[in-house]
Amino acid sequence: MTEPLSVVQAVALSAGLAWASGLRLYLVLFLAGLLSHLGYLQLPDTLELLRHPLVMGASGLLLVAETVADKVPGFDSFWDSLQTFVRIPAGALLAAFSLGVTDPALVTVAGLIGGTITAGTALSKAGGRLAINTSPEPFSNWTASVSEEAAVLGGFWLMLAHPWVFLGLLALFLLLLVWLLPKLWRFVRGAIGRIAAFFRAGGSDANPPRV
Repeated sequence: MTEPLSVVQAVALSAGLAWASGLRLYLVLFLAGLLSHLGYLQLPDTLELLRHPLVMGASGLLLVAETVADKVPGFDSFWDSLQTFVRIPAGALLAAFSLGVTDPALVTVAGLIGGTITAGTALSKAGGRLAINTSPEPFSNWTASVSEEAAVLGGFWLMLAHPWVFLGLLALFLLLLVWLLPKLWRFVRGAIGRIAAFFRAGGSDANPPRV
């Protein structure tokens, strides 16, 4: 049996689940359930559902699908655009329920903060992948994908073994996001504009004006 999490570990787990959900939601769900099932992680009662065999089976299948989709250049950006709408609310819920408290105010605050962290991580991942997809070779996609998986696995270990270190690194990461996201947004907006202009030009060529 594992001992209950300390306050610092609970906060690190809440923030860590939110952060990691923005990168690999289904890896987070499956890993949390597996570690709890094996006795390495004491989940609060509000998250005990993650260790249920049906939930672990579903998250495991989605993990396999996401692992494959995330390594296909071009399709990974399409996958990210769809999954962003799932990752953000899921990260908020995981952050809120991982504290193991019933106070509605604390649950709401944890959910809001967790959702914000997940949104920042997910948007930076999606923007970064869109930038990588401007290169035709697949190796940069594979490297980014494997790096994200390693970051989630390392983050899980760090948030449980050294929660203060994890919280410090997470604070640095969030500061980096504040600087990075506006630049990624300008790049994404420019890329969308170029794609729209390309299709408008193609449409005008396909339907030349009559004389």
